[in-house]
Amino acid sequence: MDTLVHSYLYLRRAIGVIGLALPVVLVVGNLLADGGMRNSISGYYYSDVRDILVGAMCAVGVFLLSYRGYGRVDDMAGNIAAVAAVGIALFPTLPPNPTGGDRVVAALHIAFAAVFFLTLAFFSLVLFRKSDDPTPDRRKRQRNAVYLVCGIAILACLALMAVLGFFLDPQTAHLRPALWLEAGAILAFGVSWLTKGEAILGDLRPGRDR
Repeated sequence: MDTLVHSYLYLRRAIGVIGLALPVVLVVGNLLADGGMRNSISGYYYSDVRDILVGAMCAVGVFLLSYRGYGRVDDMAGNIAAVAAVGIALFPTLPPNPTGGDRVVAALHIAFAAVFFLTLAFFSLVLFRKSDDPTPDRRKRQRNAVYLVCGIAILACLALMAVLGFFLDPQTAHLRPALWLEAGAILAFGVSWLTKGEAILGDLRPGRDR
């Protein structure tokens, strides 16, 4: 049983590490490669670090598909997020000079990205905050606060991206808001999963936390 618990802790940590590292690796890696920045994390598909983006999302998809929670809802959420992660990798955002077919692919990309982030927010706000203990200890309450902040951050980044995309994009494009908001959502996802893997605020009494 302890081996299984540790396996899931390591799996959660692996997902969290990818979430924390991905924005940094993409931005810094491409700056070193060609000195340029893209307008969004998804835009790095059309850069020298494309393989890192695709590989990372596929890896997250595989890890999430392997993830097993504490019930059908946990497993279903993991499977949905896994499919969405692979969908993000396989259906890229609009290229610099799009054609008609590219717009259909980009629409699928947006749909997969929305499902992915919304499911991750659900993990943070609902699933991760559950406990079998009716009186969770101080460390569990601290972790729940981290999950709450991360879930709200993911939703806030999504909402701001939608607002800026529909209403303010021409005025704010030079600031690359989509890049920073996507990065913020991914970082929040990474922190949440690292916390669930007890790399952050580890449980002093193993086995109590769901």
